[in-house]
Amino acid sequence: MKLPSTFFCAPILAMSFFSTADADEKPLYLDPAAPIEARIDDLMPRLTLEEKIGFVHANSKFSSGGVDRLGIPKLWMSDGPHGVREEIGPDTWDPAGWTNDYATALPIATALAATWNVELALEYGREIGEEALHRNKHVMLGPAVNIMRTPLCGRNFEYMGEDPWLTSRMAVNYIRGMQAVDVAACVKHFAANNQEEQRGSINVEMDERTLREIYLPAFEAAVQEAGVWSVMGAYNKFRGQHCCHNDYLLNQVLKKEWGFKGLVMSDWDGTHDGREAAFNGLDLEMGTKGANADNYLARPFREALESGEYPMALLDDKVRRNLRVLFSVKATGGRKPGAINTPAHQQLARRVAEEGIVLLKNDGGILPLDSAKLKTIAVIGDNAVTKFAGGGGSAGLKALYEITPLDGIVARVGNEIKVTFSQGYRQPIRNPWGAPDPAGVRQSSEITVSSPEEVKALADEAVQAAKAADVVIFVAGLNHQRNFDAEGSDRFDLKLPSHQDELLARVAGANPRTIVVLVSGAPVEMEPWLAKAPAVLQAWYLGTEDGTALAGTLFGDVNPSGKLPFTFPKQLADSPAHALDAYPGANGTVRYEEGLLVGYRWFDAKNVEPLFPFGHGLSYTAFEYSGLQISKRSGGAPTDVVVECEITNTGARAGSDIAQVYVEPIKPSVLRPLKELKGFAKVRLEPGAKQKVSIPLNLRSFAFYDPDKKTWVAERGAFKILIGSSSRDLRLTAVFDLSETASESSQAGK
Repeated sequence: MKLPSTFFCAPILAMSFFSTADADEKPLYLDPAAPIEARIDDLMPRLTLEEKIGFVHANSKFSSGGVDRLGIPKLWMSDGPHGVREEIGPDTWDPAGWTNDYATALPIATALAATWNVELALEYGREIGEEALHRNKHVMLGPAVNIMRTPLCGRNFEYMGEDPWLTSRMAVNYIRGMQAVDVAACVKHFAANNQEEQRGSINVEMDERTLREIYLPAFEAAVQEAGVWSVMGAYNKFRGQHCCHNDYLLNQVLKKEWGFKGLVMSDWDGTHDGREAAFNGLDLEMGTKGANADNYLARPFREALESGEYPMALLDDKVRRNLRVLFSVKATGGRKPGAINTPAHQQLARRVAEEGIVLLKNDGGILPLDSAKLKTIAVIGDNAVTKFAGGGGSAGLKALYEITPLDGIVARVGNEIKVTFSQGYRQPIRNPWGAPDPAGVRQSSEITVSSPEEVKALADEAVQAAKAADVVIFVAGLNHQRNFDAEGSDRFDLKLPSHQDELLARVAGANPRTIVVLVSGAPVEMEPWLAKAPAVLQAWYLGTEDGTALAGTLFGDVNPSGKLPFTFPKQLADSPAHALDAYPGANGTVRYEEGLLVGYRWFDAKNVEPLFPFGHGLSYTAFEYSGLQISKRSGGAPTDVVVECEITNTGARAGSDIAQVYVEPIKPSVLRPLKELKGFAKVRLEPGAKQKVSIPLNLRSFAFYDPDKKTWVAERGAFKILIGSSSRDLRLTAVFDLSETASESSQAGK
């Protein structure tokens, strides 16, 4: 893959913040119009050893050292893959108590991925960047691009699903949008952080093809396409060495092979060895327990340099990488003021929420609801009144406001319809985020908050409310408590907690017009009640405008267009890692026995019927596909082709569909997935309208990674090109014959 020009090597053309009269007196490193590398060259000799050391380790929870005497500020960071985190104390995780650190809560990254809208991803990143500017942050710790290997992973809600191509496309634009406003993205967690169980110690073992084809593509795209300015290492080990100082991942792959010039930072308290940190590619140590001066890359590093044990070139390279980020984000001057909680940001949050909601089921066309035909609505469920933006661990933030589902429904219907609310169930309270389970054993840490009598009373009340209503909206799902959708812990199973399955079955039995709204960042089982519920919406954690977007979808103001970024299994045992008993690992190691067969690839290969397939999502209208054509791009390589088809809206409502292109090698010489997503396009059409979509493919679309040749190879032969509305709803098929074997190494420089 050809390396693009990056922000680091190109001059930043900005208006100088110095007057013409004194411009000649200013050192080159403070000239924002000078090339970044020239500025670094000018600054490096001016720095003392102690000042250089200050750049490579934390001096507070979210900053590293600057140099006041030279006008170099600290590098300030913030959590926030979904928005800018509230301020905390300099040396504590406790909130600082500010009153001006509220932020716009965007829908979770899984909801963003469910939009399949790369332009929204661009705006999403830009919005976070603008709010980070307003809060004087230089680096935002996101996006998170780890692949969903198991539906139990507690951080799945922060990620973008099970497919490396979809994740890559969304992440690239997220990064581009953020860095366009002079805020550095930090893509994380590099690499294979696919479970929270034992995350700080678990050793991940997988073959090289699986690494390259499933778990690295999003990181590679972030570096080589988006030009990301920083990368965060993962907590886990990879092939026996911690990822935050893993020689193979950081030195060999990231820096040498991919040509990454930015800084690599550790996850907080993810550094475990001073010598490995020094030599194996770590550039900024964050969050290590104890005094900052005693961090591995602080006093011990300085002493090893002074004694001659380590070469000074090690330190200088790390400092240069930190300075590239500081200068790229214009930390020394010229940054725009940014903006926070603006109407435009709130409108973006609503748009992402609206496009991210997935209509999983709609038997009999019960949705959208017609308010003219309703007199009473029963809203049932604790999640209908719960606010979620502040939870989940480091992804939480302090939202300026958050409209709950109940609030949104009440506001939408006004005085036209009577809305009743029944709690129905209480979400459990679990051990605090980060607290270990007793004796390290994976067992339920649920704290009982309801007596059996209260559970029954709440359920009986909900059933009576359902019987008395014209329609029921049951808001079910998970929350951000430990062992649900939360950092630091994984789920125990795919079941809904707090007796929700039993209650849903009762409610749907009492009122056949029961619409289920699922609030979660990952799949749940639905067996006890799915057949009784005519409609199901996957509504994620939708942030600031949650209830508004949901109500608009329920009543048809919005036509749902979201598609699942991962597979819903019927049961946990259907998922590959669990079918093979390859989670959570044994004796400190987890082996990815399923290899390439992650997500829909496994369900295809093993002919397992999913509950809802990857790419699935219904609409209030219908679409017809026709006219599939494959043509070679003029002047391109043999693998450079364009897939085209026409999509027609054959229904009565305007709506959007996502044309998904899958490539299937017919007679591969090596084990390959049956088919893989290699392109997609989202189109909006008025009723009766038709549009041609064109989706480009290239060498990677047909290739597998050859570990022996250390390159991607597309073998000569026939490939099926399949296009449709989901991975299991394929409308058109054609065959493309690749005339010659091609590899990236053979195309290099062409």
